[in-house]
Amino acid sequence: MLGINRVKRKGTRLKKKSTVSEKYPTENAPKNLPENYRQFITFGYNVYPQNFVFGNSIEPLQNGFEAYPEMIKTIQNAKKEILVSSYIFDCDSETDKFLEAFKTAIKNGVAVKVLIDGIGTLKVFHRSIEKKLVRIKGLECRVFLPPYIPVSIPFVNLRNHRKIMIIDGETAFFGGMNLSKKNVLIYDLKNGILDITFKIKGSVIDQIAEVFRNDWEFATGKKFQPLSKCLSDTEAGTIPARIIPDGPDNKSGTIELITHGAINTAAKKILIVTPYFLPENNILTALEMAAMRGVDIDIIIPDKSDYVFIDWAAKSNFLRLVKNGIKIYRTPRPLDHSKIFIVDSEWIFIGSANWDVRSFKLNFESNIEIFSKNLAKELTDIVESKKRKAKFTTCHECKTLPLLKRIRNSAYRLLTPYG
Repeated sequence: MLGINRVKRKGTRLKKKSTVSEKYPTENAPKNLPENYRQFITFGYNVYPQNFVFGNSIEPLQNGFEAYPEMIKTIQNAKKEILVSSYIFDCDSETDKFLEAFKTAIKNGVAVKVLIDGIGTLKVFHRSIEKKLVRIKGLECRVFLPPYIPVSIPFVNLRNHRKIMIIDGETAFFGGMNLSKKNVLIYDLKNGILDITFKIKGSVIDQIAEVFRNDWEFATGKKFQPLSKCLSDTEAGTIPARIIPDGPDNKSGTIELITHGAINTAAKKILIVTPYFLPENNILTALEMAAMRGVDIDIIIPDKSDYVFIDWAAKSNFLRLVKNGIKIYRTPRPLDHSKIFIVDSEWIFIGSANWDVRSFKLNFESNIEIFSKNLAKELTDIVESKKRKAKFTTCHECKTLPLLKRIRNSAYRLLTPYG
């Protein structure tokens, strides 16, 4: 009411600004790129001064069927340290497998730290998974901003939406996939969730671990040094990458700015996959201007997400986009929770952030910025398979939407910038 973003100010007080690794020289950036991308790298470094690190391998894992067995096997084979941060960590038969894997690792002398979000794990005013985790002897569990009503009401929007798993500082699982049985119910149209996460090896894990360290120190008030700091540089692949963390403790809104800059840099193609598409006008305008320059833009979103009012609000923006030639595809159930952003078949942005104001301005998020034609091709093939099952949004469909529905959609658009 007084024109002050009090949520951001509280976030700044709550959590110290992330430190940035200066291990690599500033000039260490991907080579042989067009001039517009050289400028984009300079822009990105000014947005968040963290260098690209080389020698990484990044493997996409689709849905719980691919991701969970790989995660559990890596946990069971851990030798020294397991770090886990998850916005949602459900209490069900699938996550019980993770708990058993933690117990196996602890018996082998492994230190296990698990950070869960106070709202993401809230189930009818109790966090059932927390009760199970604290019973595991030798496992350290902490809750990010537990909702002690009414004390924490001002912080209900300041959520840790990151999904990070690091084993022995050598292997990481990073992306937008939560820990839940829903991720294996891929044929259950009502309850299932489609998603993607990434298995990562290489020096960029040290940057991921730094994000976890900051969150853990905030939640515990104790200093902590991840094992990745003690490891020598290893060449696991050829991919250059860097981590871009964000949250209300960051004045610039790093993920939104990087997103905006990438749209402006695009010369040929933009691919966007997100479960919630409700960005502010600056991003919508950038997409329109890119389309006017001749950039081919595909946006893949769920036809029906798990929040119907978000769907209504998102549809209020469809007409302005499709009029400019932007193609919108709406995928059928089960809900597709995947997050993929590819520009010009080489630049990739993946992680926990959705394309909405909550992710861009309120949540603590973390994305990874990548240059890789091979990975871009692999992800593009995945996106194309999603498009083949989706409904194509036509200009006629948007124009002939009944008046009452248009009023409803526009009203929800106004009401849900932070919904």
